[in-house]
Amino acid sequence: MMFRHLVLPAACAAVLVPCLLSQKTDVKRPPIVGIAHIALKTNSLPAAREFYGRYLGYEEVSSVHGTLFKVNDHQYIAVTDSLTGDEDRLDHIAFETADARALRTYLAAKDVKVPASLEPGTDGDYSFTVDDPEGHHIEFVEYRKGSAASRGFGKNLPKSRISERIIHGGFTIQDAEKADRFYADILGFKNTWHGGMTDTKTDWVDMRVPDGPDWLEYMLNQPHPSVKTRGVMNHLALGVPEIQAAYHELEKRGLKMDAPPKIGRDGKWQLNLYDPYLTRAELMEPKPVQEPCCSPFLDK
Repeated sequence: MMFRHLVLPAACAAVLVPCLLSQKTDVKRPPIVGIAHIALKTNSLPAAREFYGRYLGYEEVSSVHGTLFKVNDHQYIAVTDSLTGDEDRLDHIAFETADARALRTYLAAKDVKVPASLEPGTDGDYSFTVDDPEGHHIEFVEYRKGSAASRGFGKNLPKSRISERIIHGGFTIQDAEKADRFYADILGFKNTWHGGMTDTKTDWVDMRVPDGPDWLEYMLNQPHPSVKTRGVMNHLALGVPEIQAAYHELEKRGLKMDAPPKIGRDGKWQLNLYDPYLTRAELMEPKPVQEPCCSPFLDK
């Protein structure tokens, strides 16, 4: 009697429970195409404007969600003046999806806690936030026609931008298996490389979004990181075509850097920069120039 108001397809009438389970598991995941934004906390917006605006060359755009530095039409660095102590400077990472409402339905079918419903936000886009198994806030965004972001397509993209794309973001992960159940098994992220400070230990795992080039980096083996270490681990990476050119340009702009570019364990040129509140904003050439340690890159 408890199902008397439930309308079922005729094929389900004789096999109610199996059919309900099939309906739940048959929900398809819509595309997740890349990073939409990286959201950071600061206690000094002027200092953030100097770093991301003056030195890195990004234009600030107005938003109801805080201060946004536009990297490209689909990617932003978001900064809020909300840092009050020693908490994580990284507030959340947002990924772009082709259909936020369908993704909400899909995640609900996978027993992920999601909002009960989804309506366009004040900016006109669909978005919602979930927590991964370790409490990291993960947002999903769908840019809609006529929204604030879409009306700005092609605007606020100066030549001064040191990079034109966020290629990855990363944060500390304590249990890689639990993380994989969420990012790989449910969301469809793909393990494309892993490596470490030595050839026999895995400290980093690159998990590429299922329908695009960007990736999330697990930062492992950091059980009790200090505030400074969290800033190193909870980071963002900006892709550049030629690291030496970017380095010399930043020198011209007067940015003080701790060290020159180097080739990382993944065989890629990188340059570690740090914003005023300790978050690492590394520059990286997307392709390796020498053989990576520990494991090959998986392109598929």
